Amino acid sequence: MKLNKSFSAALFVGALLAALAGCQKQEGPAERAGKEADKAVEKVGQQIEKAGDSIQDAAKGNKK
Repeated sequence: MKLNKSFSAALFVGALLAALAGCQKQEGPAERAGKEADKAVEKVGQQIEKAGDSIQDAAKGNKK
């Protein structure tokens, strides 16, 4: 009997989580634009880091 209640509770929780996952809102245009801006900033940061490394190498006399 106790196993049956535990199974029923687990089944209920699983169904509840599945229902909540299905109710997620679609992202709007502002959120998509924000994500694209984040990606662009990340790429710029990587390029700046590469440039900084190149400057340091040049200052040390190393060339890549």
